[in-house]
Amino acid sequence: MAAASSPHRAATTVLAGVLLVAAAALCSRGAMAQLTADYYDCTCPDAYNIVKNVLIEAHKSDVRIYASLTRLHFHDCFVQGCDGSVLLDALPGVANSSEKLAPANNNSARGFPVVDKAKAALEDACPGVVSCADILALAAEISVELSGGPNWSVLLGRLDSKKASFKGAENLPSPFDNLTVLEQKFTAVGLQTVDLVALSGAHTFGRVQCQFVTSRLYNFSGTNQPDPTLNGGYRVFLSQRCPQNGNGSALNDLDPTTPDLFDNHYYTNLEVNRGFLNSDQELKSSPQAQGVTAPIVDQFATSQDAFFKNFAQSMINMGNIQPLTDPSKGEVRCNCRVAN
Repeated sequence: MAAASSPHRAATTVLAGVLLVAAAALCSRGAMAQLTADYYDCTCPDAYNIVKNVLIEAHKSDVRIYASLTRLHFHDCFVQGCDGSVLLDALPGVANSSEKLAPANNNSARGFPVVDKAKAALEDACPGVVSCADILALAAEISVELSGGPNWSVLLGRLDSKKASFKGAENLPSPFDNLTVLEQKFTAVGLQTVDLVALSGAHTFGRVQCQFVTSRLYNFSGTNQPDPTLNGGYRVFLSQRCPQNGNGSALNDLDPTTPDLFDNHYYTNLEVNRGFLNSDQELKSSPQAQGVTAPIVDQFATSQDAFFKNFAQSMINMGNIQPLTDPSKGEVRCNCRVAN
């Protein structure tokens, strides 16, 4: 009987070896791998839930954190691609070595300690596996979904950059940009007009400082007059909250109706000239918007489903901006604030 069973055992051994090789192949990626939703299925299968648990805990004491983390992913991807560069601290004695200090981020970008906690939790579970860039991508999706917004399959497999780009961060889309400039900045990173309108919808939750609206209230385009596209009642309301020569750091709801929910009220606000930022209202009221971005605003204001569908796809598109996947150029940082 022993002799008769040997071929079967040999075949079983060979099959087991093949399966092990296949499993190893599934858990490894090439030098220039494409992003995939199952990237960590073998190496850190609980990555999503680990990040989610950290965010839920953070939200208990910081209702703004979901909007802030979504913004961090945006500000990361628009500067040399989605590579975690926005998380790097300044190098000692090196001027302009951190994107955090660029005007678009300095004293406004936030959520870094929560990213640190997520990274620490992931390092405990699966050391050296999940990149900081991917943590930002996961955190953005989780933040939107937990706020009532859409979900999407987050594509993963990014590496972290070894340096930041202060100069690149100086060219981030600005709340003061007109529509032409906004379109140019989105086109420069491979995004389309619908991505511009959909991603701007992230302003449906979160807070913003008075300094970003005072020019619209008191001196629009150097006229010493308010922005004529600003709803009169809303202007009075904002003037009370942001008095002339008042505290420029005072916070206001981007969406005064449902400030902490992810819904389509951002677009219904634009329909009645209640966009907080100039860059918001430009999508509807600019002469250049007619026939271009304004119809998309109209569609999203009418259909939250259409907004959610397009937002999810646009977040995937944004997450694909120059993903760093070459190990010779990137790394998985042990600490999101410093290169290894």
